[in-house]
Amino acid sequence: MLQTFRNAWKIPELRRKILFTLFIVLLYRLGNAVPVPYVDTNILATYFAQLKNTVLGLYNTMSGGAFSMATIFALSIQPYINASIIIQLLCIAIPALERLSKEGGEEGKKKIAAITRYSTVGIGLLQGYGFYVLMSRNGIIVSDAPAVWAAIVIVMTFTAGSALVMWLGEQITEFGIGNGISIILFASIVSRFPQSLGSLVSKAINHDLSWVATVLMLIGALAMIVLIVIVNDAERRIPVQYAKRVVGRKMYGGQATYLPMKVNMSGVLPIIFAQSIASLPPTIILLCGGSQDSWFMRTFDSNTIPYAIVYFLLILFFAYFYATIQFNPVEVANNLKKNGGFIPGYRPGKPTSEFIQKVLNKVTLFGAIYLGIIACVPIVISACSEAAANTGISLGGTSIIIVVGVAIETVQALESQMLMRHYKGFLE
Repeated sequence: MLQTFRNAWKIPELRRKILFTLFIVLLYRLGNAVPVPYVDTNILATYFAQLKNTVLGLYNTMSGGAFSMATIFALSIQPYINASIIIQLLCIAIPALERLSKEGGEEGKKKIAAITRYSTVGIGLLQGYGFYVLMSRNGIIVSDAPAVWAAIVIVMTFTAGSALVMWLGEQITEFGIGNGISIILFASIVSRFPQSLGSLVSKAINHDLSWVATVLMLIGALAMIVLIVIVNDAERRIPVQYAKRVVGRKMYGGQATYLPMKVNMSGVLPIIFAQSIASLPPTIILLCGGSQDSWFMRTFDSNTIPYAIVYFLLILFFAYFYATIQFNPVEVANNLKKNGGFIPGYRPGKPTSEFIQKVLNKVTLFGAIYLGIIACVPIVISACSEAAANTGISLGGTSIIIVVGVAIETVQALESQMLMRHYKGFLE
């Protein structure tokens, strides 16, 4: 990874892209330090200290601590993620949107992106109002101005911040390196690692947590990183044979190759989307003034078994959902048939597409179970151990898989761009 960044730094164009990405991340982190007006951040910090293992604690982790400080970027990228989920599901349910996304070409993609942006603003407005209600009912709003004015300023600031974060992510995607939304999420989570590690060591020093448990947690985190890296590169290779054909005086085909199918085809997206949906109902209840001690909140807290089950099922759903969107077996089979290719033992056409679909289902199932285990095992451990729960371990599995996944995807994006610019390699 370090060698990749070193080689990319030597290329002027890539160096500019890396610096631009770092500049946008710096702006995002600065925005995370600017609180909105009329909020007592000390009372808010005390309130969130009691909620570190709840859905709001999870939300705070994903925002890089901005949520617990009520900064202008407190909502982070969650409104955009929720809007993306809703629009993509609607593209399947509504024929007009489906035609626009598949047959509209570049213009259709722009319209879908515009709809997603407007939806992001709407969701940001709702979440901003909910956060204001939560703070208002807990005595966190301190203002001499009329309550209506304070509400307007706070809600509009949160909404504008979520829209600005969305715009910053799009700028990284267009002018920087990698997927902008993933990079911002990566920066938010990584910014919390020093504090989490310091808290873990402090608990071990104060004997709130045994050194054996601390070492086992660190070893488990390292083993999880190794597993993520291994599975990320794993793929199922389907052999493909091309028949010989004569075009003019030249003969084409006759070679054997393979059709690669990645085990974890959709990357970290199922984790991100499942997390957003699983935490949405409890978050709405809390933001609308619901009690933290209610039966629903105690049952679906972020370190409980019911939450882990719902989370696991959502990961399975989104893994299959994205595999279906990204890989169309019928289209692949038709392309093979047009180019004279076939899978040994299967006739071109429908038998080939059915075989590819069967392999895709098996590979996706394995990848989805892998994602679910890594994301949910820490939650189960936290639910079964009070000491582990107090360390916030339930948030660790999700954070690690997102960070490692985004890091790998960014390195691969750098390598692909370097390959495009390495003309000497093409000439040789």
